[in-house]
This record gives sequence, structure tokens and C-alpha cells, in this order.
Amino acid sequence: MSDVHIRIADWHKDNADLRRIRESVFIQEQGVTPEQEWDSDDASAIHFLAYEGDFAIGTARLLADGCIGRVSVLKDWRGLHVGEKLLLAAVQEAERLGLKQQILTAQVHAAGFYERLGFTAVSEEFLEAGIPHIDMLRNSD
Repeated sequence: MSDVHIRIADWHKDNADLRRIRESVFIQEQGVTPEQEWDSDDASAIHFLAYEGDFAIGTARLLADGCIGRVSVLKDWRGLHVGEKLLLAAVQEAERLGLKQQILTAQVHAAGFYERLGFTAVSEEFLEAGIPHIDMLRNSD
């Protein structure tokens, strides 16, 4: 993996890449329905794209309330810290905007990943889109 970089994306201009990644990860791999994946928050969210060279390989979004979500990396690029770079970019942007707390709903199997990046579980396990999740919180110092 030579040249991975993260940038803030434009929902309209970058829509094809954002959709391609999320459809691959959430809809095709994890069986989330399109109705569950796409919501009205996308239009107002701050989106992030991870690139290797000029090919988009991952995405995440930040909502105005500090909620980070839709963190997704294409299968061939997992385990290479792309998700970490995306999450840190979202946290950094949240802090830049003065959002002292960041929240997310994590798939249980990924909770350790988020814990390593400063998030703490704040709920019991629950099902969302048929997948076990927990709510997690991070406080900026």
C-alpha cells in the first residue's frame, strides 16, 4: 500500500465512490438492506474518502452531533490501517468543529478497534440491521 490519503468528500460530486464502497461492504458483504444503509443524514453529513493513489478504498461520515458512522474499507485493503486513518480524520474534524464528544454505533466484532482509538462502550449489545452492535463514546480532552 503505497499512497493512502484521506480527504473530505462531497456527497454529490463523490457520490459514485461513496456508494460503491458502502454498497460493497454493507449491502453485499453484510446483507444490510439499501433502505437501512441510505438515509437522509447523508446529504448533510461530512463524508471522508480514503484513497490509494487515485482509487477510493474506504469511507466514513461525521454528523453534526458528533456521531461517526458508515466506516467502511473495501475487503482487499482491510488490516492496513485504512479504517484507523478514516476514523482519526473524522475525530480530528469533529474536534476542529468543537464537538467535544464523538459517538458511534460499532459492530461488536470491531469494538476493540474503536477502543484502541479512545472509544468506550456505553451500552449493552443490541441488534441493528441484524448485526450485533454497541454504542461507544469518545471524549476529547
